[in-house]
Amino acid sequence: SVLERGAVEGEIFHRGAVQALSDGSPVTRLLASLVRKNLIRPDKAQLAGDDAFRFRHLLIRDAAYGALSKATRARLHERFSAWLEERGGDLVELDEILGFHLEQAARYRTELGDPDPGLAERAGARLADAGRRALWRVDYRAAAPLLERALELTRPLRLDVSLELDLADARPVPRERAAIAERAAERAREAGDRLGEALALVVAAQARLLFADDPAVDELERLARAALALLEDAEDHAGLARVWGALGNVANFRSRYEERTQASEQALRHLRLAGRHHLGLAALHLGLVLGPRPADEALRTLDSVLPENPGPGALLARARLLAMLARFDEAWALARPAAERARELGGLQPGELSQGDADLGEIAALAGDHATAAAYLRRECDRYQRGGDRAHLSTYAPLLGRSLCALGRHDEAEPLAQLGRELGGEQGIVTQMLWRQVQARVHAHRGEHAEAERLAREVEAIAERTDDLNRHGDALCDLAEVLAAAGRTDKAAETLEQALERYERKQNLAMAAQVRDRLAKLQDAAPR
Repeated sequence: SVLERGAVEGEIFHRGAVQALSDGSPVTRLLASLVRKNLIRPDKAQLAGDDAFRFRHLLIRDAAYGALSKATRARLHERFSAWLEERGGDLVELDEILGFHLEQAARYRTELGDPDPGLAERAGARLADAGRRALWRVDYRAAAPLLERALELTRPLRLDVSLELDLADARPVPRERAAIAERAAERAREAGDRLGEALALVVAAQARLLFADDPAVDELERLARAALALLEDAEDHAGLARVWGALGNVANFRSRYEERTQASEQALRHLRLAGRHHLGLAALHLGLVLGPRPADEALRTLDSVLPENPGPGALLARARLLAMLARFDEAWALARPAAERARELGGLQPGELSQGDADLGEIAALAGDHATAAAYLRRECDRYQRGGDRAHLSTYAPLLGRSLCALGRHDEAEPLAQLGRELGGEQGIVTQMLWRQVQARVHAHRGEHAEAERLAREVEAIAERTDDLNRHGDALCDLAEVLAAAGRTDKAAETLEQALERYERKQNLAMAAQVRDRLAKLQDAAPR
């Protein structure tokens, strides 16, 4: 009987739990006897003031548990969860453990033909809380199964669009995420839930941006604006956070990063009002890195909202800002472990395949180390290729090509430029800039100066529509490269001065230093 009750808790169990499940019969002497018989052995307790034991072999635990009837298992799992809820407040994984035991109790009740909806709801709520915390930690491998188990318990009872969309967030493949959101929208439509349907349609449209041949950015904005009004009337702060995140994504596609930052700040405000963790932080930190706010101001803003244990994406963004400020030792010390953590977790943001290599490549490029940048970007592109993420591949392939051009490897760079051209939609502004930048440098290398300048000037015109000071500076640097290759040294120097002004406005000290070096070399090479 003691072994059976210990087996309900698991391979490791506590004396207090066995006592609580034993209807008042003393168990201390029996536990000591089982230790002497080498069936269990003392172990480290997870609960203060209690004693813990471990089954000597997992088969012993399985045999003890298997001897219990389903009805007894259901009763003991529920009683154990009540005991642990009173005593396990310090356990980090309390929700996950309670969710498991309540889930077991609910499952056995259902198998016995005596389902308990209240028990299923309690189990689902605990598992959902645990899954959402894993999602906040950017631990998608842990989050997805917890959220799926919560939904298996609650779907037969009611529609929970918010939980369905949390599960969508935890899926690494954009097509899977879109499919989950689309099914949630269909269920909401059938249930007459206009608000839930509107929200799910936004999430589905946002996921489709990552694999559609021609991303429907305008459609996403239309859906988000329509949902915004419904959610504001309902004061649904969790839903409003999602929609503001989608509007930030719209701004991102249009390379309007200050708008993205402001949308992200709205998302964070609603997350706080909803009592949720900072799931919207990713959009904010990317807006701060890419947008026009000076790097030191962006760094202060980011630091002011970082949670106590920030995810790897926020840390990589912080490292990129440090690199812009030419604080490379700090940047690398932060970035390398953050990227390693991202690899352990399987990605940086919900549904993205990125594991930090692109950020490491950007830091290396800021340091002027294009060989290292190319190596990191190659890994990033390979991952997107394997995962079928056309949207990100369309951007990072030509970005890799740009690093290869800096290394003089123009023949390798050209196919990457053309891949960006083929995969990138007209609304993907960064992609439209990057493939032209690379192709322009390839033409200049071949002496095709007119075509090179035409493409480089197209890039400059596109850059004028954005507020991405770094990308605009990069575009001007590439135009200067094209002009210098054509022997137009004065014009190249004038263009570099314009690039320098963009970098200084962003307070990108690293790129400003590189541009000053190039200006000095141009002046030294100029005819006297």
